[in-house]
Order: sequence, then C-alpha cells, then structure tokens
Amino acid sequence: MNYQPVIGLEVHVQLLTNTKIFCGCPTTFGSEPNSQSCPVCLGLPGALPVLNRKVVEYAIRAGLATGCEISPRSIFARKNYFYPDLPKGYQISQYELPICVGGHLDIELEGMVKRIGITRIHMEEDAGKLVHGDLPGLGDGSGVDLNRACTPLLEIVSEPDLRSADEAVAYLKKLHQIVVYLGITDGNMEEGSFRCDANVSVMPVGSETLGTRAEIKNVNSFKFVKQAIEYEIERQIDLIEDGGKVVQETRLFNPDSGVTRSMRSKEEAHDYRYFPDPDLVPLVISDDWVEETRRSLPELPEARRIRYTSELGLSTQDAEVLTSSRELADYFDACLSLGCHPKSAANWIMGEVTRGLNDKGLAIASCPVTPRLLAGLLGLMDKGTISGKIAKTVFDEIWQSGKEPAQIVEEKGLLQVSDTGALEKIVDEIMAANWGQVEEFRGGKEKVLGFFVGQAMKASKGKGNPAVLNELLLKKLKGEG
Repeated sequence: MNYQPVIGLEVHVQLLTNTKIFCGCPTTFGSEPNSQSCPVCLGLPGALPVLNRKVVEYAIRAGLATGCEISPRSIFARKNYFYPDLPKGYQISQYELPICVGGHLDIELEGMVKRIGITRIHMEEDAGKLVHGDLPGLGDGSGVDLNRACTPLLEIVSEPDLRSADEAVAYLKKLHQIVVYLGITDGNMEEGSFRCDANVSVMPVGSETLGTRAEIKNVNSFKFVKQAIEYEIERQIDLIEDGGKVVQETRLFNPDSGVTRSMRSKEEAHDYRYFPDPDLVPLVISDDWVEETRRSLPELPEARRIRYTSELGLSTQDAEVLTSSRELADYFDACLSLGCHPKSAANWIMGEVTRGLNDKGLAIASCPVTPRLLAGLLGLMDKGTISGKIAKTVFDEIWQSGKEPAQIVEEKGLLQVSDTGALEKIVDEIMAANWGQVEEFRGGKEKVLGFFVGQAMKASKGKGNPAVLNELLLKKLKGEG
C-alpha cells in the first residue's frame, strides 16, 4: 500500500524587540544567566504584565505579509503546564481569539506553485532555558536561566497542506525570508530565533481520513527539518505495515543519529486548561492602526523579484539571488537610484561584491565598497574611461582604501587608451610576431581574433580600449589597413 504524508508546521519566531513582551527587561542574547529578569518574568506574586505595543505591531506586519485577516479584537489566555523553566506554571499565549487568521503562502517547487494555508498567527511569551553540564560555580548539574522567559514570540501555524519534506522546507525558507525582510526578527536559527514544530502523519493514498500525527519538537535548521520529517514518515509507514499503530506523541529529533525519539505523550488543548488571562484586557486593534502598518511594510521579496524581471529585464535567477536578503536587494536598489544600469550593477554585485564579502566573512551592510562608490566605478566604465579589466583592479583598491574610483584611476595611471595611433602600433607588433595566426584568420579561422584581442590587451597592460582594438584588429587582419 502506498502512503501519503500529511504535514503541518508550527513556527516560532522570536521578535526583534528591545524589551520583553510583558515587562521592560532587555532581550539581549548571550547575557549572564538570570541577569535579564524581573518580578514579572520571574512570575513573582503580585507582579502584573503590561503588553509591549511593538510586539502587536510586529504581529500585524506578519499577518499582512502573509495575507491574514487582522482580528479587531483578540485576547490573551493562560496555557497551563509545568516545565522547570516556566516560572509562573503557565504561559501567556492566545487561544480562541488570535490576532491573525486565515492567511497563506505560495511556494514553488520543481516549477509548480502550491498554496499553503496559514491557520493563525498568535503572540505569546517564551519559556526560560535549562542549562546542563559543568556550570560556573555550581559544578556538574543543571541550572535554570530565565533571561529568555517572557521573550516575545509569534507562533505561525500552517494548515496540514504540506505533502513532503521538500515542501515543508520550501515553506519554511519562504516564511523565514519574509519575517526577516519585515525586520521583525533576526531569523538566527542557531540562537533559536526561528524554529519549528512539525506535525507529521501518513494516510493511504486516496484516503480522506487523516492518520494519527506525531509532533517533532523544536527543530532549528532547514537541513534537520528535512531529515526529521523524512525519518518520521518512514518510521510511521514501517510501524503501520508491521501491524502497529502510530501513537499521538511529541518526539525529539537527534541530528547526530538522524532519528526521532519519544519525549512525552501529546497533549490536547483541554490538557492545557486554557482560560482568558485576567491580568490582560482584550486587545482592540483599530482599522487605522492596521492601515498605518500596511503603509509601512517594505517591498517584500516576491514583489521585488517581479519588479526586477518585468521592469528591469533581469533573469529569474538574477532576481532570486538579489532578493535573497533584504540588505542585498537594498544595496542593488541604491545602485539603481544612482544611475547604474541594472544588468551591469547586478553582475558586479553578484560577482565582485559577493566574492569580497565571502572572502572576508562580511555582511553587505559592512561592505567597504558602498553603492555610491560602485556606481562611480561603473560610471567610469560606461564612459570608456577604464576597461572592464582595469575596473576590477580599481574595485580591489576601493575595497582596501575606500578612495574614490576616479582618484585611484588618476593616481595609478589607469586611464583607458583609446588613441588609435598608439593602439595601431601595438596591433602591428603583435601581428608581426604571430604571422601564422594571421594566415589562419585569413584562411577562415575567425576564432583566432580572440587570441589577438587578448595579446593586445596584455601588451597595453589592460588599458587598451577593447572596442577600438577590435576595430583595428579586424581591419588589419582582413588586410584593409
């Protein structure tokens, strides 16, 4: 019997706010344990939560970017369960009335577009963190770090529309790109800023009855998500075909062994004893606030890709690369605003700029060659002041010194030679030294022209104007001058 996987994802996005969701404690990653906590995030008696407005704004941004309806009224609920790192004994989340509902993302895989529904987006606080091992001043054991407690999260819940691990990864990558573009998270998966729980089940092909699902908890890399889902699909099929039954449970994925293992039985909603949080009033969002937030949204990657291909004439591949990060796309747009030709700017950004960044391990924001300097360099090429080969030398010098392109060209004597007399002398000398190739050209082997162009550029130390050299070479090789 053939089986069809059914996958739904619950993605947790840690928000890029300066303070926590219900108190004024900072959210700086990597601080001393328990140095960023207060009576509110410690759950001390009598401490009352106060909602961070920025968290609500970020939730609205995420909802608008994913086609959700923004609820005019939503409420916070207490989700009751016991973890050693959950100080209050409950988590403040949203249940019956979340802030965003009914959205979608379109993913593309193997040339096919598929729409994945988004059930809801809701706000909640994170728990703390258990630390195991050799602890400073405590020795070998376990400790609780509550710096992360009360850190703001968005939980983005998909419909069970995904049918393979590859579709799940495509969905996650697109969602990750969007939330980072929006500026609501840094998306750092290693630090847990973007992580997901995957609900996986299988059912016979053609069946409309969903199988029993298992939840794979807290997977924080695209690679591990793919491995975990594929393993879980295979595990469930093997179990069913051996006469067993899939148990509804929460499982953990071990990236070293590549397998999932049981963590605990899966709770249902009633196990959490949800009820409205009496310390937080219902959240009312006006239409004006929604529209104000909509106007502040950046141009999202899909819209940018369409603009780059339809308006600027770039290839789909070029558009994909340039929109891979908001910062890279912003850099490209800045070059365009300074008058750069789209294709030329794209080639240099995907070539020399990216190479330099990769070599030095830099982000585009730290690139020594700013859009203004790159635009100046490309302008010198467009005017014929320097050749493409010399431009790369100038680029490297800009990277090192930060000097203006025109200044470097002048100081190093790199002006392109377009004087016909000087170049004609070079051409004559090269032809005389390579008469055999001249006869090959005149015998119909026109590809030999490339050899002569290369020799001429070498002889002119890269300063010869390629257009002028080509014209002179063709004329003389044909015996016309």
